[in-house]
Amino acid sequence: MIATIVVSALTIVTNLILLIFKPTFTVKGKTINFYWIIPLIGAILLLSVGSISPADTWEGLTSNTSVNPLKLLVIFFGMTFLSVFLDEMGLFQYLASFAVTKAKSSQKSLFFVLYVTVSLLTAFTSNDIVILTFTPFILHFAKRANISPLPYLIAEFVAANTLSMTLIIGNPTNIYIATSVGVDFVTYLKIMILPSIASALVAFWILRIIFHKQLSQPLTVEQSHIELQDKVLLVVGIVHLVVAIVLLSICSYIGIEMYLVCAVLSGSLLIFSFVYSLVKKQGLSLHFRVFKRLPYALVPFVLSMFVMVLALHNCGLTEIFAKAIPSGDSVFVYGLTSFLASNVFNNIPMSVLFSDIISSSTLAGESLIGATYASIIGSNIGAYLSPVGALAGIMWLSILKKHGHPISFVQFMKYGVLISIPVMLVALSTLHLSMLYA
Repeated sequence: MIATIVVSALTIVTNLILLIFKPTFTVKGKTINFYWIIPLIGAILLLSVGSISPADTWEGLTSNTSVNPLKLLVIFFGMTFLSVFLDEMGLFQYLASFAVTKAKSSQKSLFFVLYVTVSLLTAFTSNDIVILTFTPFILHFAKRANISPLPYLIAEFVAANTLSMTLIIGNPTNIYIATSVGVDFVTYLKIMILPSIASALVAFWILRIIFHKQLSQPLTVEQSHIELQDKVLLVVGIVHLVVAIVLLSICSYIGIEMYLVCAVLSGSLLIFSFVYSLVKKQGLSLHFRVFKRLPYALVPFVLSMFVMVLALHNCGLTEIFAKAIPSGDSVFVYGLTSFLASNVFNNIPMSVLFSDIISSSTLAGESLIGATYASIIGSNIGAYLSPVGALAGIMWLSILKKHGHPISFVQFMKYGVLISIPVMLVALSTLHLSMLYA
């Protein structure tokens, strides 16, 4: 047990320090993130000191359970592939440009339209993809319009990490925690729709208050026309995304697992686009661009954290953690605990750990359900308390620095504290009332 505690603690602390002070390093001009390297070293050390055996690790990775991390990765990469494909077709940029034209000469109108656009796209695709796609667009537009991009950047990040909790597919953390207790797509939506909407509304008005002065300045919109790429592939991509969402909503009723839906539909789109591109003699540059943008570093990161949680479980520490969490209203206890834990461990490893803690606890009935959904809320909203809260935050800050608009750790937390704490309390209160009167 001591070896497990020491290795796990050193891994978490080292990773946290590096995420704050030195999240990346450069080798031969290529930037590499630290966030997956330290957990991978930690997992190797845990295997080396015998905290967990290779046999137990293999059994955990291949077990036919809802919390199998390989299934989660298939779901995430399947949906990410669909989202990146549509982005390469120009869909997101087209929608963003359309939103700008509707804003006319009012920054307040533009702010509202972009907030709604990001929110809707996030709900149905992936929050990470929306953030990484819209950030360069916002910077480019703000430069052309001679306005500060800060209100729009913060709003984009907040919207993407608030509405990502609407659907179970909106965030890998949703999938991991929800499936660990057998929650299906429709049941999830019924519970989370009200907390998501309430949180989004509160976040929007807080943002409007914070940036009231900047948004009151006039706006001169330069008309721009964004060309959609191949419309056949675009339509086929949209159809695949819609079919994926529909099947995911009913897969528990027809006896198909979510990872199979995502694997089949992403594979179908890949094969169709591959054959189509060859027939049209367009080459395979589209496919190279899509695959280049997939977040491969998430694989060692998730698997390494899963190994760590298995080691903690095997030596009884998970059960100790479960008993250490105060008894009381599971919604607020688990919600606030997961919210803070996301900003110590990062929200993905927090979700892996909390799914095991919830399973190891004595919670049952409404308390179990409350703890599950509250932890999901904490994993999403906790993403904008500090940059450590989510991988998207780390990548987002890196993009801003690269484009000459850096946001410091302290500045990020200033907005994070002002927005995330009231939004978190509203989300948990709404969840509590939803469950009370359901």
